[in-house]
Amino acid sequence: MILVGAVADIPVGESVRVQGSVAIAVFNADGTFYAIDDTCTHQDASLSDGWLEDCAVECPLHAACFDLRTGKPSGPPARKPVRTHEVVIVDGQVFVSETVEVGADAGADVAGAVGEGVR
Repeated sequence: MILVGAVADIPVGESVRVQGSVAIAVFNADGTFYAIDDTCTHQDASLSDGWLEDCAVECPLHAACFDLRTGKPSGPPARKPVRTHEVVIVDGQVFVSETVEVGADAGADVAGAVGEGVR
């Protein structure tokens, strides 16, 4: 498990980048936390620098959008999904667990996109 930080340190609508086997973006979407690979599959851009709206992030480079729950793009220019990762909240701390190996099909582990609401 990778420690991301305290829930209070990641405000609603914000994201942080942490390092696993690859860079991972962790988003607070209206109190629910999601984690995906940080690099856009269209071109090398940081998704944690993108724009969050509901449960989707828009890449800052060419506006590809990815669903935070599944990692799937909503349409071009990205065609390949990003991997999703399990998010766990323990005692007010946010942790990420990489749920699939690097190079695995991101769409194969949709159940890995676990967001735990914090109220």
